[in-house]
Amino acid sequence: MKIYLKEQVFTMNKDIRNISRERMHELWRAIASLETAEECESFFTDLCTIAELDEMAKRLEVAKCVDAGMSYGDAAEKTGASTATISRVKRALYYGNGGYRTVLDKLGGEGDKKND
Repeated sequence: MKIYLKEQVFTMNKDIRNISRERMHELWRAIASLETAEECESFFTDLCTIAELDEMAKRLEVAKCVDAGMSYGDAAEKTGASTATISRVKRALYYGNGGYRTVLDKLGGEGDKKND
């Protein structure tokens, strides 16, 4: 998709490598600065739409299901995620940058508690 602004052409690409490194670094620093679940909730509810938050939460739930060895069908039924989303999450869990693994290991079964 191309967007024309003041005679400049910007090509929209969802690839993270094409996002401003400085902007992304600042976002990562902002997230890393948060110390409690309440601070995270405040920041992310300001930053993201409800749909974006729901999608991220769904992907984390899918990662838990995949990590537990659940079938695609069962994971889809439990989470409401599409099989395409489940496939992407599974690929990221096993072949990605280790983000899901880090979070799942840190949660260590505590992610289901209501008062985190």
